[in-house]
Amino acid sequence: MVVDARGYPCPKPVLMTKEALEKVEEGVVEVLVDNEASKENVKRFVQRQGCDVEVREEKGYFRLIITKGYTCELPAASSPEVGKGKVILFLSDSMGEERELGTMLLRAFLSTLKEASSLPSKLLFVNRGVFLTTEGSKVIDVLKELEERGVEIYSCGTCLEYFGLKDKLLVGKITNMYDTVENLLQSDSVVRI
Repeated sequence: MVVDARGYPCPKPVLMTKEALEKVEEGVVEVLVDNEASKENVKRFVQRQGCDVEVREEKGYFRLIITKGYTCELPAASSPEVGKGKVILFLSDSMGEERELGTMLLRAFLSTLKEASSLPSKLLFVNRGVFLTTEGSKVIDVLKELEERGVEIYSCGTCLEYFGLKDKLLVGKITNMYDTVENLLQSDSVVRI
C-alpha cells in the first residue's frame, strides 16, 4: 500500500499514515512526504506504534517504508512508556502579562525545574512558546541541560513556520498537532505555563 502525503500540512501526513496502518494487520506501507518535518513526524509516530521504518530520500521527497508486524524482537524492559509522566505545555515565551518580568520568571522557573527532585517527561512548546526553543532564546542553555537529563522537548512545526523560526530551532524536535494531542492525553498530568 502506498500513501501519498506530499503537499499536505501538519498533521495530515501522520493521520493518513495512521489510517493506512489501521487497515493492515501485517505488511508494508510506503508513505511519501515532501518535507523534513513530515518525514520526522511520521517516522516518530510509526516507531511509537512498534513498526520498523526505513527512510529513503528520493528526488524532491522522502519515501518511508514501514513494516508492521513480522518482528520477533521484544521491547527493552527498561524503556519508559511514551506519553507517561508529567507534561509541561508552554503557550508563551513569558509568564504573565508583563513581558520583562515574565521573561525573568520563566528563566527562574526553568532553572528551578532542572534542580527539582523529579523532572517532567516532556516539555511541549506551542504558539509563542516556540520562541523559547529557537535562536535568541535566553533559556536555551537550561533547555539543553533538561534534554540531556532525559526530558523530551517538542516544538510545534506549524508555530515555527508561522513565526519564521523553522530553521532556527536549537533544542528538541519539531512536532505536529497529532503528537501534541497524544502526548497531552496520555500523560499523567499536564501543567500549563
